[in-house]
Amino acid sequence: MSASRALATRIRRHVLLMTHRSRASHVGSSLSMADVLGALFSGVLRVDPARPGWPDRDRFVLSKGHACAGVYAALAERGFFPASWLDGFYGDGSPLAGHITHSRVPGVEVSTGSLGHGLSIGCGMALAGRRDGRPYRVFVLLSDGECDEGSIWEAALFAPHHRLDNLIAIVDYNKIQSLGSVKEVIDLEPLAAKWEAFGWATREIDGHDVGAVERVLSGVPLSPGRPTCVVAHTVKGKGVGFMENRLLWHYRAPDRDELERALAELDGRA
Repeated sequence: MSASRALATRIRRHVLLMTHRSRASHVGSSLSMADVLGALFSGVLRVDPARPGWPDRDRFVLSKGHACAGVYAALAERGFFPASWLDGFYGDGSPLAGHITHSRVPGVEVSTGSLGHGLSIGCGMALAGRRDGRPYRVFVLLSDGECDEGSIWEAALFAPHHRLDNLIAIVDYNKIQSLGSVKEVIDLEPLAAKWEAFGWATREIDGHDVGAVERVLSGVPLSPGRPTCVVAHTVKGKGVGFMENRLLWHYRAPDRDELERALAELDGRA
């Protein structure tokens, strides 16, 4: 098993345990992006856990801040903070809040939660890096549902205008948002063509093929002078059969029986 896939499996285990303990939501959203996180945190991102404030580090912004359990798990696995912190996820006094929060959490660049803001923040980071002559790249992970937000498309216009080829948007296209399927709420298709029309170099991939994720993200920018958009086709709740493609798991937390079944399935696949 590759390092990226092994990390993705550990992230999924942590997410299940964290959401069960805290009775928290968004397990499906965290599971759908676990393979992308596995690829990013296994080697694509140029970061140093011993120096979380290193000026030339790559920046990672989770725009879909509700799926923070997956990112907290990835950061703990990389050594940004002790794995024991995960036990207190979403608890009173814990630094690991229910939407991703940068205060007291090494490795988290910015707090998000209200959808539609992460790409604009990423644009600012990328523009600052360009003007300061820094070599870092900015990776922004978006949900498909938040692509309903007008602020996303304002940022999508801004980035090509300023030739921000150090900016990479990744859309976790799992086709389910909070209250229904993406197609039913606001159909985004043709999604990749929209980003391309806005001036982004765009690639569609299987977001659960960690090799494909690694290859495309390691090769950015896809086109010099243009920001990159990777549309990652994923499955809500990926990795746990009874959670996959189920709207229920946007908000539901696994009970004890469901947790045991889910962990057993992950252990079998590992």
